[in-house]
Amino acid sequence: ETLDVTIPGKEVALGHKHPMYTVLDEIKQVFLDMGFEIMDGPEIELESYNFTKLNAPESHPSRDWTDTFYLTEDSKILLRTQTSPMQIRAMEEHGVPIRMISPGRVYRKDEVDATHSPMFHQIEGLVVDKGVTMADLKGTLNAVIKAIYGANSVTRFRPHHFPFTEPSCEVDIQCHKCGGKGCPTCKGEGWIEVLGAGMVHPKVLRNCGIDPDEYSGFAFGMGLERFAMGHFKISDLRLIFENDERFLQQF
Repeated sequence: ETLDVTIPGKEVALGHKHPMYTVLDEIKQVFLDMGFEIMDGPEIELESYNFTKLNAPESHPSRDWTDTFYLTEDSKILLRTQTSPMQIRAMEEHGVPIRMISPGRVYRKDEVDATHSPMFHQIEGLVVDKGVTMADLKGTLNAVIKAIYGANSVTRFRPHHFPFTEPSCEVDIQCHKCGGKGCPTCKGEGWIEVLGAGMVHPKVLRNCGIDPDEYSGFAFGMGLERFAMGHFKISDLRLIFENDERFLQQF
């Protein structure tokens, strides 16, 4: 048996529960109540699952060595940059219909600041069935956000582009620290981005042997640390990983 030192301990000093695990357990329960399954996948991933089968072209910036931690010189094996490869693995292994979430660690060459870290946690979500629409996506995500942050939570859906979804969007919540006025936590914007989402691209469905004329679906990737920050009004992501008992004993 080994000790995993890459994630904060579930139980910390004086029996307090780590804020990330509290939020993770709450989010998982919300999705379980909606009929979702929880699936796990590898952190060391194949390039084909992390990029190619998700419709990311060779020229996509995320495939560059400056953005991704590759483990082989031929760029075939890497530390996953997102939990999105679980979309492919879930569809290939379980078929459709499917409703699943997959929490886990991901890795990117980000500079450490109040809202970024080179190692962080995402929760991937996927729904594929007949007749799934963007309305289902928005309704599901709004229900989750209100369950975590409260019924009065304010969300914003912004058009965006992801290679594996079309149409795509980014979802923001109004900054918990300043109430939308602008502060260091939200970098003056009044909003904090918590997830990206969209309708599963037809090419991704075809890559998994699913007919996009018969099935449709939506997918999303949620930033767990940012949800924890909003839920507990934490102003700096680095506090989550520093293991300062004076901070952790608050929870």
